[in-house]
Amino acid sequence: MIVVGKVDGTALLSSERDKGESIMKARFVTVQHGDQDRLACCSRREFLGKTAAIALAGAATPGAVASETQGTGPSRWTMRLSTSSIHFMALRIEEACARIARLGFEAIDIWSAHAGCPHLDDVQKRLGAGGLRRILEKNNLKLFSFSVYRGGYPRYAKLLGQLGGGVAVRGSTRFDKGQPLTVQMRKFLESLKPEIELAEKYDSYLAIENHGHALLNTLDSLKAFVDLNQSPRVGIALAPFHVQRLKASVVEAIRISGRQLFFFYAWQRASTKSFNQLPGHGPTDFTPWIAALAEVGYRGYVNPFMHGEVEPDKMSAALAKAKTYLESCYRRAVSGS
Repeated sequence: MIVVGKVDGTALLSSERDKGESIMKARFVTVQHGDQDRLACCSRREFLGKTAAIALAGAATPGAVASETQGTGPSRWTMRLSTSSIHFMALRIEEACARIARLGFEAIDIWSAHAGCPHLDDVQKRLGAGGLRRILEKNNLKLFSFSVYRGGYPRYAKLLGQLGGGVAVRGSTRFDKGQPLTVQMRKFLESLKPEIELAEKYDSYLAIENHGHALLNTLDSLKAFVDLNQSPRVGIALAPFHVQRLKASVVEAIRISGRQLFFFYAWQRASTKSFNQLPGHGPTDFTPWIAALAEVGYRGYVNPFMHGEVEPDKMSAALAKAKTYLESCYRRAVSGS
């Protein structure tokens, strides 16, 4: 399933191809009954020729994204949906998983202690990898990611590895108006080296979220990130909520992120106390966003998201509406109508 031909018009030698396949084989792991979805991640500039190849490992479970040989246009792309455990932070992780599965989501993003969410620490201290795996299997739910804004990736790296690897979502750092953007971005990416080593050890990936007042924030900062990032273990977690705050184009942000887009929040700008943050609740038409994800061949899950603690039954109803709406956007996006 590996497509290797030319990179920037240059033919690849077989030795280069083999090396590239070895280095670039990557996945966003979703473990269930020993099976794995394997998805490739590569940069906008093919990581500056570091590997001189694009690799995509074959998927072993149903619903996997199509391979490179099948194309990545809208009519070929499959949208898959996850959501975040923090939406049900008042419930134990067992109950949160059960609710998310009953709503029809394929995968889960499990949060650490941001805003007091107990789930990831509870898994680490009480359940362990085996306990969480049994819960996921019971609910026919896959693990997409750990959100580690509190605690940081190193604290949870081994646990994620024990679960087969996956995506760890984290922030960048504050933007310093007194320094050039590219200087700061290069320094930030260099600072990730210890975490990249952990990600390689535990077969995982770092997704850096854009955020207001952070280094990764504007469209220019996304461009700098994509141009300077040379690690296939590092990519972007795109939050349209923060893009819209700048009155910038979310479609353009998706296109800039390209193959370095590892996580996508289906999340629109609205009061953090309002369901209007969710797809299908607020005024934003998500169809162009979904079409752009198809255009770039996004290989993670589309993750409807909102801030704010809500009573679980109301949250379930709101997420059900968001899921139905996203599915209608997907149908419009892939049909072109």
